Amino acid sequence: MAEAGTRKRKLVDRSRTITSADNKKATAVAKWPSLKPKLGLHITRLQDNDLFTVQNFFTSAESKAFIKTAESIGFEHQGSLGPTKGEAYRDNDRLSVYDPKLADTIWQSGLSLLFSDIKIRGKVAVGLNPNIRFYRYKVGQRFGRHFDGSVDLGEGKRTHYTLLIYLIGGPETEGKSDSSNLKDSASEPLVGGETVFYDSWNEIVAEANFFPFISYRIRYMARYGIPFIYVAPAEGMALLHIHGDKCMLHEARNVSKGIKYVFRSDVVFACGPKFSN
Repeated sequence: MAEAGTRKRKLVDRSRTITSADNKKATAVAKWPSLKPKLGLHITRLQDNDLFTVQNFFTSAESKAFIKTAESIGFEHQGSLGPTKGEAYRDNDRLSVYDPKLADTIWQSGLSLLFSDIKIRGKVAVGLNPNIRFYRYKVGQRFGRHFDGSVDLGEGKRTHYTLLIYLIGGPETEGKSDSSNLKDSASEPLVGGETVFYDSWNEIVAEANFFPFISYRIRYMARYGIPFIYVAPAEGMALLHIHGDKCMLHEARNVSKGIKYVFRSDVVFACGPKFSN
């Protein structure tokens, strides 16, 4: 257990810093899609409030528009030194932009209601981290097992949840993609790229995988005596999980077909009712 605790301190995602060059490049050409208010959102809780999904948080049109805009700005490859140097293995492409307006728009479109009853150490959710990231995983790329660290944004504001929104789906969306908006390889159904959460270094507690026409399955594993949960994340589905000291070990598995696109931010908590970007 001591070894796992030591590794937990090391294998933290430290990829959140963006440069002024990143921001200038993105804001110069970014024209983000308009977002519709999200009413009647359905939550699937995988680990109480610590891990849950929200189906259809982005519409198909919104997801495709985000991909198109991100591709027009351009991605840069992101790697790491690897576990032997205290960093999780990482091989993907990233676009980062500091955009308080976009963060607030997404928060107000429906996320604020989902977090209205969630408190952490007496603090309430007040908005999204304006450090917005888009991840692109091509065939063969993955992000190894790691923990997401909590970020102190100053003035009593700190991130406590990771927000991932899948911008492209798995085999169940085959034939539904609008290839006129995407590159040919991106219009292929995604195979691989699963997000897997581990309870310890050897036990899987939940897996976001791609199973056609199945929203989720639960299997009780006699070997470990814990639930093994499969979820089929569709285009536009949001995945939220607690991070920082309570973050579960997780990874983004290898993509074997298509391209995986993900929108990434963090939920910010503070003492006040409003997050001023």
